Amino acid sequence: MRADQLIVNVHVYNSYYKRFEMNNVAVLDGRFLYVGPGGPEMIQADEVIDARGRYMIPGLIDIHLHIESTMVTPETFSHGLIGCGVTSIVAEPHEMANVFGLEGVQEMMAVSRKTTVDMFYAIPSSVPATPMETTGGSIEIEDMDVLLATGEIICLGEIMNYVDVIRDPECKTNQILQHIRKNYPDLVIEGHTPKLLGLDLHRLIYAGIDSDHTHQSIEGLQARIAAGMFIEIQEKSMTAEVMEYLIQHDVAQHFCFVTDDVMPDSLVEHGHLNHIVRKAIQMGMRPEDAIYAATSTPASRMKMTDRGSVAPGKVADYVLVSNLEDLSIDQVYKNGRKAYDDYEPYKQERIIGQFPPHFYKSVQLEKLGQSDFAIQLSDPKVSGSGVNLAGEGEYQCRVMMVKDGSTFVEEHIAPVQSSDGELLWEESGYAQIATFERYGVNGNRAHGLIGGDTIKRGAIATTYSHDNHNLLVVGRNREDMILAANTVISSQGGFCVVEDGKVLSHLELPVGGILTEEPLAVVSHQVKELRAAMLSLGYVHYNPIMSISTHSLAVSPALKITDHGLIDVNAGKVVSLIVE
Repeated sequence: MRADQLIVNVHVYNSYYKRFEMNNVAVLDGRFLYVGPGGPEMIQADEVIDARGRYMIPGLIDIHLHIESTMVTPETFSHGLIGCGVTSIVAEPHEMANVFGLEGVQEMMAVSRKTTVDMFYAIPSSVPATPMETTGGSIEIEDMDVLLATGEIICLGEIMNYVDVIRDPECKTNQILQHIRKNYPDLVIEGHTPKLLGLDLHRLIYAGIDSDHTHQSIEGLQARIAAGMFIEIQEKSMTAEVMEYLIQHDVAQHFCFVTDDVMPDSLVEHGHLNHIVRKAIQMGMRPEDAIYAATSTPASRMKMTDRGSVAPGKVADYVLVSNLEDLSIDQVYKNGRKAYDDYEPYKQERIIGQFPPHFYKSVQLEKLGQSDFAIQLSDPKVSGSGVNLAGEGEYQCRVMMVKDGSTFVEEHIAPVQSSDGELLWEESGYAQIATFERYGVNGNRAHGLIGGDTIKRGAIATTYSHDNHNLLVVGRNREDMILAANTVISSQGGFCVVEDGKVLSHLELPVGGILTEEPLAVVSHQVKELRAAMLSLGYVHYNPIMSISTHSLAVSPALKITDHGLIDVNAGKVVSLIVE
């Protein structure tokens, strides 16, 4: 019998029995042909690999992530993933969709066709995430039909606006769900159901949303599994209690591991899905079970019947591992061809111009000045509709309070003085947070106050502000805010950190204002520098980049800001800065 490749003396992971067996493996035309004791005496191969007793596991599969969270292009992301043993992903590009709508998704898919990693796509289901923000594009039902006609879509991406699904039968999200269930009944529907229990949880499942990747508690985990929901465990859910539950109970078919969001420096230093698997093993899960949750169950969830195991007919994506306990990756093979070798140089070439020219000109904002950071009492977003305020006095104001350990932002009420028709925010003890619509749609802007574990001096500006990606600026004084904002505008997007009139860090993200085409190693260094600069301003947070980026995420509790104004997330409405 002829084969392209024969791997001998290898402990092969058998997904169906969740155990390793000493065997030989033959590959033909990019797929596994044979797994068993037969060797060269039975199979003549062009290439014979002696694994020397190492372990062979299927290529890792991550079914819930956002490439834009790593701030790099799909090509660069693929380069990083392969070294981590990840060979297939399901990407949900709702960040790029918020910037460019349908075209954003189409272009992400187009550049992904050239990558080593197989990149399947989820349709962004919530663009914009709420009607209380301005984006550069939207995804409508007719756009979904266009994308599904390509045959490259594997699921409907996470339903984020769960409140409207429950409260408003006629909302856009419910219309989408009804359309999908009627016209594409076999399409997987992904969910985002934080903290929901009881009837509300069951109503979402009834609507077709049968998975959840948000932060899990034991109570929530049990309720979801009992109701038939599939759980996608990301690192923040890997508490000692949750892991013990997964280890002790027979629920292997009901969960998998995912990453969701990974910063570029974390990808370089700690890894990707392999990091999650390694951590699970270190927390007491059998390697065989941890591997299962990163290969077989994610493949099953997404109906990827051609991968997820080392078996005849499956795609020959595999990883050779020398140590199971720390998941030491030696080589990674994609479609039976070596894609990574830990003992050989692994360099990335910079590729520019991967997207259409207008993707590099998405920030349609004029330079900002002193008046742009004045908080005027006459602004309805400040005073509230129909409220006639005096030019002088003290007013009770809503303040966004940042708290380390969470991207949730609490609401606090505090007195702030005013003079000549403006709030004296620089003397208030709080920073200003401002957002500016940057697509040239309506020129909206909004101002707020922010405190807690945020910066104590200087300013930060970014267009990497979920999910609308308008220009977001936080600062303690106008001069630094102006410099930070205008630096980001000039570079067509990115991050800028300023103190005392000096730029401390500037990460350029010119592709849609959210991605860079620099190699991963370069971006990793830049992001480390950015994080250090943010912390030097007094930011107190385990992930200050994600913290500030989600200040405009209007589906994440409790008080956020968009170009429409301050958002009371739980109430689902815009509220004024001054308490009426």
